[in-house]
Amino acid sequence: MTETILRREAVESATGLPRSTLYHFMKLGDFPKPVPIGGRAVGWLSSDIDAWIQSRREMRDNRPAGAQDGRR
Repeated sequence: MTETILRREAVESATGLPRSTLYHFMKLGDFPKPVPIGGRAVGWLSSDIDAWIQSRREMRDNRPAGAQDGRR
Protein backbone atom coordinates (compact mmCIF):
# COMPACT_ATOMS: atom_id res chain seq x y z
CA MET A 1 0.00 0.00 0.00
CA THR A 2 1.25 3.49 -0.82
CA GLU A 3 1.64 5.95 2.03
CA THR A 4 -0.29 9.18 1.56
CA ILE A 5 0.08 12.50 3.33
CA LEU A 6 -3.31 13.94 4.23
CA ARG A 7 -3.92 17.64 4.67
CA ARG A 8 -5.97 18.86 7.62
CA GLU A 9 -9.24 19.05 5.70
CA ALA A 10 -8.93 15.39 4.70
CA VAL A 11 -8.08 14.41 8.29
CA GLU A 12 -11.14 16.29 9.56
CA SER A 13 -13.28 14.48 7.01
CA ALA A 14 -11.81 11.06 7.80
CA THR A 15 -12.16 11.42 11.56
CA GLY A 16 -15.24 13.61 11.84
CA LEU A 17 -13.32 15.91 14.18
CA PRO A 18 -13.05 19.69 13.83
CA ARG A 19 -9.65 21.39 13.73
CA SER A 20 -9.78 22.55 17.36
CA THR A 21 -10.39 19.00 18.60
CA LEU A 22 -7.58 17.58 16.45
CA TYR A 23 -5.11 20.03 17.99
CA HIS A 24 -6.51 19.50 21.49
CA PHE A 25 -6.08 15.71 21.15
CA MET A 26 -2.52 16.24 19.83
CA LYS A 27 -1.73 18.40 22.86
CA LEU A 28 -2.97 15.60 25.12
CA GLY A 29 -0.93 13.03 23.16
CA ASP A 30 -4.10 11.28 21.98
CA PHE A 31 -3.75 11.98 18.26
CA PRO A 32 -0.88 11.60 15.77
CA LYS A 33 1.28 14.64 15.20
CA PRO A 34 1.58 16.03 11.68
CA VAL A 35 4.71 15.86 9.54
CA PRO A 36 6.18 18.93 7.87
CA ILE A 37 5.73 18.95 4.09
CA GLY A 38 7.25 22.31 3.22
CA GLY A 39 7.16 25.90 4.35
CA ARG A 40 4.43 26.17 6.93
CA ALA A 41 2.47 23.25 5.48
CA VAL A 42 1.92 20.05 7.44
CA GLY A 43 0.06 16.83 6.85
CA TRP A 44 -0.65 13.53 8.53
CA LEU A 45 0.47 10.13 7.36
CA SER A 46 -2.56 8.15 6.22
CA SER A 47 -1.27 5.11 8.12
CA ASP A 48 -1.20 7.13 11.36
CA ILE A 49 -4.79 8.27 10.83
CA ASP A 50 -5.91 4.74 9.92
CA ALA A 51 -4.25 3.39 13.08
CA TRP A 52 -5.91 6.09 15.21
CA ILE A 53 -9.33 5.24 13.75
CA GLN A 54 -8.67 1.54 14.41
CA SER A 55 -7.72 2.32 18.02
CA ARG A 56 -11.03 4.15 18.49
CA ARG A 57 -12.87 1.15 17.05
CA GLU A 58 -11.05 -1.13 19.49
CA MET A 59 -11.91 1.18 22.41
CA ARG A 60 -15.54 0.93 21.40
CA ASP A 61 -15.46 -2.83 21.00
CA ASN A 62 -13.64 -3.42 24.30
CA ARG A 63 -15.84 -1.15 26.41
CA PRO A 64 -17.52 -3.06 29.25
CA ALA A 65 -21.26 -3.62 28.81
CA GLY A 66 -23.23 -0.69 30.18
CA ALA A 67 -20.26 1.69 30.18
CA GLN A 68 -21.10 5.29 29.37
CA ASP A 69 -19.25 7.25 26.68
CA GLY A 70 -19.61 10.53 28.56
CA ARG A 71 -22.43 11.88 26.38
CA ARG A 72 -25.89 12.72 27.58
